[in-house]
Amino acid sequence: MRSDEVKKGIDRVAHRALLKALGVTDDEMDKPFIGVANAYNTIVPGHMTLDKLTQAVKEGVYAAGGVPFEFGIIGICDGIAMGHEGMCFSLPSRELVADTIEAMVEAHRFDGLVVVASCDKIIPGMLMAMLRLNIPAIAVTGGPMPYERVGGEKVSIKDAFEAAGMYKAGKLDDAGLKLYEDYCAPYCGSCQGLYTANSMQILTETLGLSLPYCSTSPCPSSRKLRIAKQSGK
Repeated sequence: MRSDEVKKGIDRVAHRALLKALGVTDDEMDKPFIGVANAYNTIVPGHMTLDKLTQAVKEGVYAAGGVPFEFGIIGICDGIAMGHEGMCFSLPSRELVADTIEAMVEAHRFDGLVVVASCDKIIPGMLMAMLRLNIPAIAVTGGPMPYERVGGEKVSIKDAFEAAGMYKAGKLDDAGLKLYEDYCAPYCGSCQGLYTANSMQILTETLGLSLPYCSTSPCPSSRKLRIAKQSGK
């Protein structure tokens, strides 16, 4: 195993001591070490429940006889970053995601990798890292945001952007604008619509890099949690 480079032999006494500082047992030293890259944060709607998926992934890794090690990766919300200087950081963040995953996996000699991520630049960065590393790897993507209704009509985040224009044109009053603000993004998940966040999840599944139905199962549905646990296995 690749991980034997950090846990086997006389010259790795210090390495094993550091691993035991994490709570790794002697029995676990003989098992595969699996990296679990988690893009969870509390600023991106598509990422705010990834901690629950990551926990399910780790349970799956344990159940299959591996030892999971979780580490964090960044994630930028293109929607929140839009319309100001922050948008200049969106595309470069893709490279940071790929580089971070590659650096963590190579430095710690993980035998396999599970990446838990969502949204526009994070999933492409995740795929880039998986291809660079060329080790057993699988993705768990966060899934789509549900729709809500305003005045009987189904609305999405797109309608919130359009509502600003309608208001400026005098076609929407303050109360109507507030309705779109309150209901166009009702829960966690990737923004509703055929945007990069969703299309890249579908692409990931199509390429066989995530399990069937992973891209379309919303988070944190029971189906998504089961998919995450199975992915860990």
